[in-house]
Amino acid sequence: MNRRRVKITGIGPVTPAGTGREEFWNGILEPISRIRPFKKLGDEWGPFVAAWVDRLPLDEHFTPFPALRTSARHTQMAVLGAALAVKDAGIELEALRSMRVAVFTGTSLMDFGAITRETESVAKSGIRGVHTKLVFVSSVAHVAATVSEALKVASRNMTFQSSCCSGLDAIGHAAAAVAKGEVDIAVCGGTEAPLFKHPMLEFRAVGMTPPTDQNALTVSRPFDLWRTTGIVSEGACMFIIEPEDSPRRGYCDVIGYGYSNDERGELCDGMCAAIRIALSDARIRTTDIDSISAWGPGHRLIDAAEARQLRIVFGDALDYIPAYSIKGSIGNPLGAAAAIQVAAAALGIREQMIPPTVNWVYPDPDCRLRLSELPIAIPQQFSMINSHGVNGTNSVLVLERNL
Repeated sequence: MNRRRVKITGIGPVTPAGTGREEFWNGILEPISRIRPFKKLGDEWGPFVAAWVDRLPLDEHFTPFPALRTSARHTQMAVLGAALAVKDAGIELEALRSMRVAVFTGTSLMDFGAITRETESVAKSGIRGVHTKLVFVSSVAHVAATVSEALKVASRNMTFQSSCCSGLDAIGHAAAAVAKGEVDIAVCGGTEAPLFKHPMLEFRAVGMTPPTDQNALTVSRPFDLWRTTGIVSEGACMFIIEPEDSPRRGYCDVIGYGYSNDERGELCDGMCAAIRIALSDARIRTTDIDSISAWGPGHRLIDAAEARQLRIVFGDALDYIPAYSIKGSIGNPLGAAAAIQVAAAALGIREQMIPPTVNWVYPDPDCRLRLSELPIAIPQQFSMINSHGVNGTNSVLVLERNL
């Protein structure tokens, strides 16, 4: 089947490094961490660190409507990201509503904030504490539905819940739908808002976020010799994807996508297959890749495992390919993380720059990647984005410069 080339024409980041394309790009280039002591949960549950979004200016883009007011935070961030992406693409909403539109979103967790409040309400008040809409508004499927309602588009909606790969999977499938001509345009991306008592207590219990809030600015250290564990954060990023014959200029083309699960019990061992599938889909070779947006959550085992899989695929050529992780800057917003990586990679292709790997100071011999603690200018034609989820999911996207 012939497929159209597709391009990213709009980017809508909602992140701890900035909201909106320009604010985000300027923020992600700064070699500083946005991770801070997180006090919102109070002292009862012990110390936490996180990175978060300070403000959601929804009223600047939409007249508030009931579904938006009562939606989960991750849904509100996705709606804001979609509005920013549409505006960035230069599409009038009336024109969008005349197109065949699909909305693809990725979120790894349900609305734990609402679920926690509900369980506490029922424990206190019994059956009178039940909120009838919880099962609807807390679902990850509610994200895409609310984005569609906010934009007032009669769309085909799809939600992905594939752990931390969710946002990247949404983009990959959206690009395929546009390429095959199933839709005229796709609104797609990832969103996550996990900074509630649950699941934060569980993340800390299993060692996926630190047990202390000391040294918050330097605790997230992707690929650094002295890294310990990842930092859970929040954020979202939505995109507009269109076919190559769209009149709007693209930041880059989406040319390859692959996914695969870990199979042999070795951490990240499915990443090799995902990379090879994505490169095959893009019809390019490993030697064509000019930059790598690594998953790199700053976890001692996961970072080393990703570096090992990259070495298997790229061999000694990996020594010459610039790589980076943005998680030293913004932490790991789970299902939204890879979508935010795509924004950094797409803008990096446009500007011929890559962001810094914040807090990477001491190279780890188990993570032999070409990293930099400062932003660097490099020529890029092809960029690859990695993602990995705790349930053994792996997804990879390949972008090409749109000249």
